[in-house]
Amino acid sequence: MLSQVIFGVVLVGAVALFVYHIRLLNRTLKIGRPYALEGPSSAHWMQMLRVAVFQQRMMDRPIASAAHWVIYVGFLVINIEVLEIVIDGLTGSHRALAPLLGSAYNLMTVSAEVFLALVFVAAVIFLWRRNIQKLPRFHTAEMRGWPPLDANIILWTEIGLVSALLIMNAADFILQTRGVPPYVQAGAFPVSSLLRPLFEGFSDNTLIAVERAAWWVHILGILAFLNYIPFSKHLHIFLSFPNTYYAPLEVPGKIPSNPALTPTIKEALGLPLENGTAQHSGETIPLGAKDVTELSWKNLLDAYTCTECGRCTSVCPAHLTGKKLSPRKIMMDTRDRLEEIKRAYHKTGHWEPDGRSLLGDYITPEEIWACTTCNACVRACPVLINPVSIIVQLREHLVMEASQAPESLNVMFTNLENNGSPWALPAADRAKWIEA
Repeated sequence: MLSQVIFGVVLVGAVALFVYHIRLLNRTLKIGRPYALEGPSSAHWMQMLRVAVFQQRMMDRPIASAAHWVIYVGFLVINIEVLEIVIDGLTGSHRALAPLLGSAYNLMTVSAEVFLALVFVAAVIFLWRRNIQKLPRFHTAEMRGWPPLDANIILWTEIGLVSALLIMNAADFILQTRGVPPYVQAGAFPVSSLLRPLFEGFSDNTLIAVERAAWWVHILGILAFLNYIPFSKHLHIFLSFPNTYYAPLEVPGKIPSNPALTPTIKEALGLPLENGTAQHSGETIPLGAKDVTELSWKNLLDAYTCTECGRCTSVCPAHLTGKKLSPRKIMMDTRDRLEEIKRAYHKTGHWEPDGRSLLGDYITPEEIWACTTCNACVRACPVLINPVSIIVQLREHLVMEASQAPESLNVMFTNLENNGSPWALPAADRAKWIEA
């Protein structure tokens, strides 16, 4: 009973802590401006199914795709055994699902064992690609310090959790063959049984200690991992589903716009609105965005969904030509700014402007003006994140609020105003090039 009570307290505490941090995250996302979902909900559900569930946009890189699929499916399959561990921990039973599933229980344990081995191999492949092979997209300027450490922590944790479960099953299997209660015959263990020679010489009491220790290491590791996720890029495990659901349905390549600005701009230019009346809503609409509070909550969800895989940066023409821009850094900087606000909510329960902003303190004008708005980054993202949307809004602020456009743009603006074209030529001369 003592073990059950301890486990129950730990389980409830871990779940409660996770719920607290998710609610804190939700409160942080709500500081963003409204975002309107366009198109039928059925199309958005299909988009989520296609992109998040079946990972359609991962398929162009076979090795990474296969390894990711193994971990993704393995996570789902192995969690059935984790559910059983939770039930056993709360009730004091042993392999509680065995009598419920009957002969199907062997299928469950075999499937879990196979995926345990595959997840182990996939995690080793990812560690190799990051730390030995050193793929360039994992070693750009922004990938210093915490980001690569975060990825390695997760991969080593996965290896540790898999190893603990295999050791638990190996000890359990030997105890079953010896007929030691309560280790009744249940399940088939094609992978962990290979570890049998390592433990065959152990006494029953030692094997029970090994099995119990591995059981506790695995479940405590799962609960610790659960509460690590809100602080990690691996939050995408949960957020990729809503992010792909709320993503626009049109082909990624359309430059994002802010229809809310149209009435303000028309009024400033003295142009009539569609209904022929001026805007008098009383609300001050920011022209562009300087800080995360002026971005939409979908932009903020994008930032928290970013996996830091670097596919966006690896195809960015500005980055590839040596310019300072990295689309991945745009998303990471946005998330870092949000984390500042989230910490304030955690410490004081509220957030007040602190004199800092996304533009200037995190992202420089040089970065956003390097963007060609080609949308290569948007097309490359496996979970439909849109760095260009944030970049364009930061540019809008610099041009329309701060009047800090580059000189080349100011020349173009003047030409458009005076000549109706980007070039310093009168309208009557527009077709002269045909005569050349």
